[in-house]
Amino acid sequence: MKTRYLLIFVLSLAAIVSCDLQEEPYGFYSEDNFFQSPSDAEAAVVYAYDALTYLEYSRGVFWLGDLPTDEMTPKNDEGPDVIALSQWNTANFPTNSNLENYFQYAYIAINRANAVLGQVPEAGFDQASKDKYMGEAYFLRAWNYFNLVRNFGRIPMHTSSVKTLDQTSAPMAENLDEVYDLIISDLEQSIDLLTIDPMLGRADKVASQSLLAKVYLTIASAKENGVPEYAEMQKNVDEMYSMAADYSDSVVNGQGTYGFDSDLLSIYDVSNPMGPEHILLMSMDRTGDIEGEYSKISKLFIPYIDGATIYLSDNDGTFTRSHDGWSSMQTRPSFYDSFDGSDKRKSVMIVDTTYNQNGEVSATYPGSILYPFSRKYVDPEFIGDKTSTKPYLIRYSDIALVYAEAVGPTSEGYAQVNYIRNRAGLGNLQPGLNMEQFREAVLEERKYELAFEGNRLYDLKRFNLINDLVPEAAGLSDEEVAFYPIPQTEIDLNQGL
Repeated sequence: MKTRYLLIFVLSLAAIVSCDLQEEPYGFYSEDNFFQSPSDAEAAVVYAYDALTYLEYSRGVFWLGDLPTDEMTPKNDEGPDVIALSQWNTANFPTNSNLENYFQYAYIAINRANAVLGQVPEAGFDQASKDKYMGEAYFLRAWNYFNLVRNFGRIPMHTSSVKTLDQTSAPMAENLDEVYDLIISDLEQSIDLLTIDPMLGRADKVASQSLLAKVYLTIASAKENGVPEYAEMQKNVDEMYSMAADYSDSVVNGQGTYGFDSDLLSIYDVSNPMGPEHILLMSMDRTGDIEGEYSKISKLFIPYIDGATIYLSDNDGTFTRSHDGWSSMQTRPSFYDSFDGSDKRKSVMIVDTTYNQNGEVSATYPGSILYPFSRKYVDPEFIGDKTSTKPYLIRYSDIALVYAEAVGPTSEGYAQVNYIRNRAGLGNLQPGLNMEQFREAVLEERKYELAFEGNRLYDLKRFNLINDLVPEAAGLSDEEVAFYPIPQTEIDLNQGL
C-alpha cells in the first residue's frame, strides 16, 4: 500500500456498506447498491461526523489548539509527544504521534464525506433529503481541510472517495490557494443546500456561514501579517476581510435562531447543549458505550485533588458537583494572572477553590490545587469517568468577534466586543482606536473569551505571534512556527508527496 492513512480510511469506509455487497481485493468495495434511500445516506453522513469523535482527533482540538500556546502547559509526566508539542520541539514534529494521528483521522473524515458527495446525487430519493446530506458532507469536507491547512499548510488533495490502489497517492496542493479555493467552494455549496436547522452534533446553514467567515478572516489576517505561504496567496486582503464581514454578518444580523447567552455559566451548562450560543457542538453523551460516544474531556482540564468528588461554587450560594481529574492540561499562572481582576471569565469560569458537599472549603490554589482550572468542561451527572462534556466547535461569540475584527472600529464592531466585555463584567472597549489597534484589541478579547476552546493557536498563527508570545517558541523562525511538517510516515509511503 502506498499510504497508510488512506488504507485506514478505505478500510473504515467498508463499515457503511450493507452486508450483501461484494468486497474487492485489498479492502476496496462497491457502492453500487448503497445510498438507495434517505436512511442509507443518513447513516453515511452520521458515519462521517463520527470520525470527529475519534479519541486522537477530538482531543487534538486541545492538544493542538490550546497546549502549544501561552494558555497552558502539560503535566510533567505527560507523554513525550505531548510534551514536545508544548515545548515546540520541532525536531520531534515529523514523527510526533499526535500530529500523525490528527493528520490521518482528518483524512478518514474527508473520505467519508467524499463517499456521500460521490453517491448521493445519483441516489433514488427526494431532492430535499439529497440537499441536506450533500450540504452536510460539503461542510464536513471543508471543516477537515480547514483543520489540516491551518496546521500543516499545503496538503494532499482528495476530492473523491478512495476505492482502488491507484487512488491512494495524491500529490501536494500546489499552494495554499488551491486548498482554500476548495474549502470556500465547499462552504458556498453547503450554504446553498442547507437550511437553518439546529441539531446537536450536526451542521446547518449557520454553521457553514460561520466557518466560511472564519476561513476568510484567516486568509485576510495571515496574509496581512506576513505569515509564510499566506503572504504568497493570490488573494486580496481587503477583499478577504470584506467577505469575512459579509458571512459573519449573516450570522450576527441575518438570522434569529442563534445569539448571545446572557449568562456565562449558562453557556457551558452541559444539560443545555442546544443553548443559543451553540452553533456546532461535538455530540458526546455520558450514556455512550465507548469513549467518543461519551467524553473524558473534563478529566484533561481538572487537576487531581484527592481522587474524590469536588464541588464548585456557583457564586450564588449553590454548588456544582464534579469529579477531579488527571491534571493533563494546566493553566499557565501567567495566563491566569493576565485577566482583569473584575473579569467574570476569571472569577466565575476559572476555579481556584473547591468545596465539600457541606459547602466548606476543601482545597485552594495555590496549595493542594495545582493550578486554577477551567470550569467550561464540568458534568455534575458524571458516571465514573464518563461525561457529556463536549468541544465547542463553533460558538456564536466566536463569530461575533470574527465580525468585529472584520468590520473594524465601526459602531457595529464595537457593539459586538462591548456586549462580550459587559457580559464578563468589564467596561466598554476604549473608543477611538484605529484599525490596527482595534484588531489587536479583538485578538486580546478572543484570548479570554475563547480560552480552553481550541482557538488560541490558530489566532496566534494568523497574527504571526507564536514566537513572540509563546515562551517555548522564542528563537524559532516564522517558517518553523507557521505549520507543522507533514508526518514522515506519510512522506515515506506516499509517492505523491
